[in-house]
Amino acid sequence: MDYLSVRDMFKIGVGPSSSHTLGPWKAALHWIGHTDHIDKVHTIQIKLYGSLSLTGKGHATDKAIILGLSGLDPASVTSDQIQKTLHDVFHNKRLELDGRVEIEFDENEDIVFTTEFLDFHANALSITSLNHEGYTREEVYYSLGGGFISQGEGKEESIGDQKHPFPITRGNELLKYCKDHDLSIAEVVMANEMAYFSREEIENYLLKIWDVMLHSMYRGCHAEGVLPGGLEVKRRASRLLKNVMTPAYYTDTNDWIQALKGTEVTIHSIFKWVSAFAIAVNEENAAMGRVVTAPTNGSAGVIPAVLMAYLCFYKPSAGRKQIIEFLCVASEIGCIFKKGSTISAAMGGCQAEIGVSSAMAAAALCHVKGGSPEQCLIAAEVAMEHHLGMTCDPINGLVQIPCIERNSMGAIKAINAAHIALERDPEDIKVPFDKVVKTMWSTAQDMHRKYKETSEGGLAVTVNEIEC
Repeated sequence: MDYLSVRDMFKIGVGPSSSHTLGPWKAALHWIGHTDHIDKVHTIQIKLYGSLSLTGKGHATDKAIILGLSGLDPASVTSDQIQKTLHDVFHNKRLELDGRVEIEFDENEDIVFTTEFLDFHANALSITSLNHEGYTREEVYYSLGGGFISQGEGKEESIGDQKHPFPITRGNELLKYCKDHDLSIAEVVMANEMAYFSREEIENYLLKIWDVMLHSMYRGCHAEGVLPGGLEVKRRASRLLKNVMTPAYYTDTNDWIQALKGTEVTIHSIFKWVSAFAIAVNEENAAMGRVVTAPTNGSAGVIPAVLMAYLCFYKPSAGRKQIIEFLCVASEIGCIFKKGSTISAAMGGCQAEIGVSSAMAAAALCHVKGGSPEQCLIAAEVAMEHHLGMTCDPINGLVQIPCIERNSMGAIKAINAAHIALERDPEDIKVPFDKVVKTMWSTAQDMHRKYKETSEGGLAVTVNEIEC
């Protein structure tokens, strides 16, 4: 089996959606990088299918594709570059492929939205190019959630072959490795990663991931105003933070986190703290800010909120070792859900995003608080069990309502699940982790399509109904 890495579960990008923004953006970049006739391209047309079409405008899918075709990297692009590129394309009706080959391009005509669903996945797009000699070429891409893309069966991105020592598809395999080799989950993950990267490379990558998470929380907690998109949703993280922290503003993230460490919290205030952290990240995500997919953009706030709470309130003496181990454990839980179920809301509803992220955070928190591998999987199972069946029904296709608040709820459930697991005897467990992974997938398959990131059902419909 191809190996899924921590680099697959945690990617740096911009909001608002990993499957509807980052995935299409990466598809456009892939097309740029694998098309040998860019210099001869005369015109180009993009066609969006299924869920990508139904909520594409709200998820900035059209903008993401333009930015990808322009050759911009979502992991490093600046807000100014985004705004300038989009302004130039919209105003001049011209697009520079890879930043060097200029063609005529009208987003209103050359990006086509269709409600047709393709068989392989609910998130699909095609890129059709026409060269000066009249030759037409079409490439089809699928956005699988979490920023993963594919061109069909057996063509998904992969980090490598089977040279890693501990191939894992299910939780019981992970537990067997831990038991047989006397390793923690974090140590198993690190051993697999070191088949491809040095320890220094892995640790530096994970610390960079945490730095981006931290900065997204900081920016979100210090920003005010209204989120873009037309719903006129007011930012709330700053107000939440001010209610529990005085003063709330510091010159940089280092001053900020030091001020937070050791803060005394109560059972009531912890909800406000965690909610502020989670909401801050997803308000940044909704504003096309830089966040970490964890495992998706729509659920980007859960894991940083839980890790931040641990570092500030549960163990202020914790440092890079605990951060690295937390992210290693979280990533493995996400990988198992991706292999055995889905992390795409277009395929599984919000249980595939918030549910998975909550399970990831619960297992990771359980680990750094001293839980055994068995207890970590109990924590993940408990967290997911109480997200089963959650629909994806974003109002107006925007990753704002109910998405932003769901991150705070997912984070709080993760903390509760970890504490429940730490008090459990694994011998008494009635619902194994692997059973809840299987149940989540069967629930996803049974769920009506209108509750899977199409904005055709749930809150997306009832909130916009005209009352008689």
